[in-house]
Amino acid sequence: MAGYMMKLSKGAIKERQAWENAGIELPKFDIEKMEALTKENPTWVHFGAGNIFRGFIAVLQQELLNSGKARTGIVAVETYDHEIIDCIYEPYDNLSLLVLMEPDGTLRKKVVASISESLVGDTSREKHWKRLEDIFKSKSLQVVSFTVTEKGYSLTDISENYLPDVINDFKRGPESPKHFISKVTALAYLRYKNGKLPVAFVSMDNCSHNGDVLKNAFLTVAEKWVDNGHVEREFLEYLNDREKVSFPWTMIDKITPRPSEKIKDHLNKIRFEDARILCTGKNTFIAPFVNAEVPEYLVIEDDFPNGRMPLEAAGVLFTDRETVDMVEKMKVTTCLNPLHTALAVFGCLLDYKLIAHEMQDKHLRKLVEKIGYVEGMPVVVNPGIIDPKAFIDEVINKRLENPFIPDSPQRIATDTSQKVGIRFGETIKTYASREDLNVEDLKYIPLAIAGWLRYLLGINDKGEKFELSPDPMLEELKEHLEGIEIGNPDSVGSKLKPILSNKKIFGVDLYEVKLAEKIEGYFKEMITGKNAVRNVLAKYLDE
Repeated sequence: MAGYMMKLSKGAIKERQAWENAGIELPKFDIEKMEALTKENPTWVHFGAGNIFRGFIAVLQQELLNSGKARTGIVAVETYDHEIIDCIYEPYDNLSLLVLMEPDGTLRKKVVASISESLVGDTSREKHWKRLEDIFKSKSLQVVSFTVTEKGYSLTDISENYLPDVINDFKRGPESPKHFISKVTALAYLRYKNGKLPVAFVSMDNCSHNGDVLKNAFLTVAEKWVDNGHVEREFLEYLNDREKVSFPWTMIDKITPRPSEKIKDHLNKIRFEDARILCTGKNTFIAPFVNAEVPEYLVIEDDFPNGRMPLEAAGVLFTDRETVDMVEKMKVTTCLNPLHTALAVFGCLLDYKLIAHEMQDKHLRKLVEKIGYVEGMPVVVNPGIIDPKAFIDEVINKRLENPFIPDSPQRIATDTSQKVGIRFGETIKTYASREDLNVEDLKYIPLAIAGWLRYLLGINDKGEKFELSPDPMLEELKEHLEGIEIGNPDSVGSKLKPILSNKKIFGVDLYEVKLAEKIEGYFKEMITGKNAVRNVLAKYLDE
């Protein structure tokens, strides 16, 4: 086997010895048999064939196939970036190499082979679309899942006007849909026409009440089609009948960043032939391999009208809708997302490029510990099925400081105006409403909010300009802050008032809850001159 190069293909992985010698785990089931069974009786279709699907969801089904608890695979569909199918799925027989990255540098590698076929979800690809239609007519189909990002479900632009493709889809009906939601609604209509067959549509995207977001998008398209005479009103009744069609809520949590150069180099060293990174025309960074962190959580509302695969055997938590909501609140308002936002804004100000490097900074580490443990945990929502203390311990001690997760503060700082209401505002509201707590005791959450305002000036702690991450409110926020000068705290005046009093941003008027003055004070300290941000962090975190 000297000089043998490992190629990612169904034929090559039959040379088991070479792969196992390189420490790569191989599938324990007959891939051809799985493909044939899925062709005949498809059970699971997934839309959104990117890295979170390849590095997490497909692996769950592989575990069931390995243990004999499932016999069919997943049909992967991509509607947005066709190059993913053409360049990353088809040339590699729908296989991918998963590399799990431990914080200590240990790499766990496995070939994932649970994807039975891959399709471009577009009517212009006639063969692929015909296959999709046949799948949606199949009685065996149980689950249609999605990782298309929150934007994928949106039918409107930022001004709440319907997108041009959506307007055309409303007019044309289900014949040749262009928008992603119209495509899936057209396929659902086909399922309705073929005997009102039951199915679960499962959003696995990271947005609150994701099942309702998906359902509302479906219903909007279906209602327009009814109004325009394209489909029967009974189709709407079918979509609204939970005995037939469900839209379960879910909470997903796993970081699967873009392919890492470090991992590519490692794979080249162990003679893996297909270690290359592709950037598609639509700016998707993707490779025949997927790198991901080890921790992963998927919590799903157990509502499947046509049955489901036993994913609990692969670690998925099935529960009721209320518990899914509680898990999401625990993560988003206390145990992960507020810490991320604090690190994002201060990371940009202090010129960090990696979240993991920020966790080596004693002040920033202490800041997230204070926001999480001291201020967040007293009001954390405890869902019962996941222990909040264990979850936040893992976040702070393993996940955030993993140097192999190339996550940047600049990426996380994107759209912060849309996030602070949930990530900080909810905790503030709870403190304000509870008699046993005093909102004025909060010190570190206000410090993070002041840090965000300081970030919005676009000048780092050394006094150098930097590029602000995209945010739909950026221009409006910059207008309010115009005229504030570093080195002149008096220039602040009442310029922060329109922001700190804005309930749309924070979910609460920060003057009414008596926190705004504290935030203004921190902000003024942070603009006294160069290194003022660092001095403020030291002042309040070295205590």
